[in-house]
Amino acid sequence: MDLTGKVAIVTGASKGIGRATVEALLARGAAVAGWGRTAPEGLVHDRFKFFECDVRDENAVSEALTSTLRELGPDVQVLVNNAGLGIAGPVDGFKTDDWKLIFDTNVHGTFFCSRAVLPHMKRQQAGHIINIASIAGTTGIENMAGYCASKFAVRGFSQSLFKEVRNDGIKVTCISPGSTQTNFFDDIPGTTANDSMMSPADIAGFIIYSLETPFNFHVVEVEMRPLQPKK
Repeated sequence: MDLTGKVAIVTGASKGIGRATVEALLARGAAVAGWGRTAPEGLVHDRFKFFECDVRDENAVSEALTSTLRELGPDVQVLVNNAGLGIAGPVDGFKTDDWKLIFDTNVHGTFFCSRAVLPHMKRQQAGHIINIASIAGTTGIENMAGYCASKFAVRGFSQSLFKEVRNDGIKVTCISPGSTQTNFFDDIPGTTANDSMMSPADIAGFIIYSLETPFNFHVVEVEMRPLQPKK
């Protein structure tokens, strides 16, 4: 896909992978709608618009899409479902509200946003949905059951969705990054972001590669891991 002039939506656009993806898309000529609860600080560009949106709220998602179509145009060809969060803790001490918060954000948010854009992509017979999962969606991690379960769900959702929409010319790619230098680790005990981790720009670069693949194929699922992780 030539991204020039195409409308791309990125959720969780304020920091980390989301912001890096917004910047990479702008560099490739796309018009970008950033959806999130807070705007990316200092990001000003004539092809970027921020729309306040809590992806856990399907009505907020619908309103953000309406605003995006009005402000940036109807040619929505890219959705990057990046918004997500993780909360650590043992299962027998885990708060119900925290469990629901993880699933409302990581799973339901991905569903709400994907469902919202699909009618537009089907009419165009073109589009690409990128879902950001995690290595935690491929293997269990102690004290991270809620996060792991949610990312396993994102992978299952992605695998099902790509089979549903491939004949409509819509691509679905699920990316499972390993350790990445983001604020994700701020609230995870025992782990801090460090230079041996991948950078958000590394993930954004692969997103761009996936989006620019020729029309006749797409990357369905991929793991990304740091080459020399800190021991």
